Amino acid sequence: MQRLLSELPQFFITAPHECPYLDNRKERKLFVTLDSLNSVLLNNTLSKQGFRRSQNVLYRPACTDCNACLSARIVINNFKVSKSQKRLQKKNVTINRIIVKPFAKKDHYALFQQYVQARHKAGGMSDMSFSEFSSMVEDSKVSTKLIEYRDANSVLLGVCLTDVLDDGVSMVYSFFDPDFNQQSLGTHIILDHIEYAKELDLSYVYLGYWVPGSKKMEYKSNFSGLEIYCGNKWQPFNLVNQQISKFSKCESIKNQVTNLQLPRDFLSV
Repeated sequence: MQRLLSELPQFFITAPHECPYLDNRKERKLFVTLDSLNSVLLNNTLSKQGFRRSQNVLYRPACTDCNACLSARIVINNFKVSKSQKRLQKKNVTINRIIVKPFAKKDHYALFQQYVQARHKAGGMSDMSFSEFSSMVEDSKVSTKLIEYRDANSVLLGVCLTDVLDDGVSMVYSFFDPDFNQQSLGTHIILDHIEYAKELDLSYVYLGYWVPGSKKMEYKSNFSGLEIYCGNKWQPFNLVNQQISKFSKCESIKNQVTNLQLPRDFLSV
């Protein structure tokens, strides 16, 4: 890895490795470490510019020949629940949201393993130990919640690690019981986060990345009010989807870092 533009806070670029979303592609990430001094400010600021958090690192794809991974968020005021989503909400009315501190438990890990083995067996998380899982859940220097989804008998059905930002909630990582296909638990968790954001009087639900051509990411386009971060700004999903080739040009790493918008007093915080 190489440090970039030393006057900015700890920006690095990773070496290329296999893309988890598209075949025959190499992925690189631009990332910055969080520290206790400016972590909340940095997370709030860079989340608005397409970055995601993993433990104490914020990252954004910065691939050499590909610009397919684009950050997505739902604009709460523009979201309208569909008929199928309404039916799902009625079906899942007995599923309860329970907000707890981000502390890993054995039942969380067991459900995580079940989910990964069913949905992402070939991925890098398939052999994650409990210690590594605990670090993923607990290593955070920002406002993070662990949100459980349990049925009427308190059986754990799903979990979402969620950051509370100054303008929205960010779904860092979610997993659920893959045997409950009829409950569409992944969709349920997103719909519930829309309600959670409303309760907090926040404007957005940050979903992670939308990747054209990736079946894993198609579900995100099922939500109205979706925006995509490209061309250094948030744009309506329909506009981006119709003109996707227009946004395929890759920006140099130096320009990506130079174009980041940081608070003027960032370095003095």
